[in-house]
Amino acid sequence: MASMNQWLDRLEKEGNLRIIEEPCDVNLEIAHAAYIEVKKSDSKVLLFKRPVNREKGIEYDMPVVMNMFANFKITEEIFGRHPDAIAAEIGELMHMKPPQGFKEKLSLLPKLFALKNVFPKRLKHRGLCQQIVKTLPDADLNELPILKTWSEDGGPFVTMGQVYTKSIDGKMQNLGMYRLQQYDEKRLGMHWQIHKDASHFFDQYKEAGIKMPVTVAIGGDPLYIWCGQAPLPYGMFELLLYGFVRNEPARLVKSITNDIWIPEDADIVIEGEVDPEELMIEGPFGDHTGYYTLKEPYPVMHVTAITMKKEPVYQATVVGKPPLEDKFMGWGTERIFLPLLQTTAPDLIDYHMPENGVFHNLIMAKMETHYKGHAKQFMHAFWGVGQMSFVKHAIFVGKDSPKLTDYGAVSEYILNRVDVSRLLVSEGIVDALDHSSPEALVGGKLGLDCTGEEIEEGVASTIGDEALLEAMQTIDSNVVALKQYFTHTKTPVCIMAYRKERCVHRLFDDIGGLHEHIRLLIVVDAENNDIENPYMLVWRVANNIDAQRDLRKEPFIMLDATNKNSLDGYDREWPGDVMCDPEVLESLKRRGVIDYDRELLEKFYI
Repeated sequence: MASMNQWLDRLEKEGNLRIIEEPCDVNLEIAHAAYIEVKKSDSKVLLFKRPVNREKGIEYDMPVVMNMFANFKITEEIFGRHPDAIAAEIGELMHMKPPQGFKEKLSLLPKLFALKNVFPKRLKHRGLCQQIVKTLPDADLNELPILKTWSEDGGPFVTMGQVYTKSIDGKMQNLGMYRLQQYDEKRLGMHWQIHKDASHFFDQYKEAGIKMPVTVAIGGDPLYIWCGQAPLPYGMFELLLYGFVRNEPARLVKSITNDIWIPEDADIVIEGEVDPEELMIEGPFGDHTGYYTLKEPYPVMHVTAITMKKEPVYQATVVGKPPLEDKFMGWGTERIFLPLLQTTAPDLIDYHMPENGVFHNLIMAKMETHYKGHAKQFMHAFWGVGQMSFVKHAIFVGKDSPKLTDYGAVSEYILNRVDVSRLLVSEGIVDALDHSSPEALVGGKLGLDCTGEEIEEGVASTIGDEALLEAMQTIDSNVVALKQYFTHTKTPVCIMAYRKERCVHRLFDDIGGLHEHIRLLIVVDAENNDIENPYMLVWRVANNIDAQRDLRKEPFIMLDATNKNSLDGYDREWPGDVMCDPEVLESLKRRGVIDYDRELLEKFYI
């Protein structure tokens, strides 16, 4: 177990920490600087030594750390070993058999002995996180450098909070990672979505008509926050996973004003209670989808105490368009949870969630097929398993496919096997942050079976981009630009930028005659998209489509990835992209806090 300050000392010695002495504002500046940094190939952890709030005239007496999971190397160090090694240990335990003979029993003892470290240890004394204690009326959230990330955010948000809750009977504990909007010096908005464990506990307290205790920890061992977003089964306390990975138990202390137990080495702790009858509007917030999530009513936490170390570090993150530090956190989750996923899908060889697919919007899986429809069986299994049920688009490939992270090679493999008869469109739950489905929380799912042999017939005859664009423009002058990718495959990808003045499906009605030249067409808005940028096109398309509404299979596959509005019969509010404030970026660059060029800004739609 290592404290946040110990981690920062280690990172500094290894050259992975960048210390910023220039005063930076908690309103936009710190988050914008971290957003630029994490998109660089050699990104580092950032430590802002002098955070300020110029609007309120506050100079904070604690630093802010950002991008703690700044790259693969640091993330592996936080785990203590490669995530695949942890996955192998989990796999061994799950396939453990009764020992045969005395020798096998002896060899099993170290593994069984190590399991004792899984269970958290409750300490009788106060922890380091309680060296400073402020209860009401002195507890004041304004003493914490809580960040406002984006200009349209509803206010400042705690973005790296470890939210600890328990069931009403005290038998189950939960650690979740939820954003928390600061309303004033004593109240936080609790953005636990309806599918999350904390929300289930909340329902218990609401039914009983009593207030719910909540404690939020910030900082401490960085592994805590990763555990908070790990997709464990309902009812399993995430700090069990901490003990397994660290091979030492989490050391917990009781909160000062409630019966919630939290890590004794956390830097900052916010204690409080939630009245089940009180809701407040939370948001907007620029989230990890790269879009703003809209205003909605959520429960409110009333602060009863704030405790901290003598020299605390405030940890935060920035979310928005990829790539971000959740790329590296998600990598650890993806690798470590493979053995658990294989218990439901035993012929699963590997899987990968590209960060520009925003994780829950796109998954690729490699499997060994044994019979017709096997891949479609897997699709249903994925959509019915825990947090995998939020996945919107799943592509399955055979065991002979290239490595899933070799995007060019695996794309060719997939495009040589695309066939409409192997598409599966279904419906199920979607993440609360999803904006593209016609109604909240429920939407279309798309599965694509690309296992087996290549298809026999591909596109009849390809023509150049200019000729195809001219043919499109004779049909509809609002077609602005066009580019074809992977034209050497059976299914070239045709990306079309469209100035949307009518429903795209009316365009689809008109262009069927071009079926000899197209097998897969994807339409995006001409505004705010670059058809020469495949990385961000994947991000846009995965975010913007609902398979039940936006997919057409005949006479060729067509996808409408434009922003939806009344032309499409879409009556929800379509959120905007998160964008950095140009004046803030220029100020940070002028003061030497960050460095960037126009190419970086354009590459990631910053």
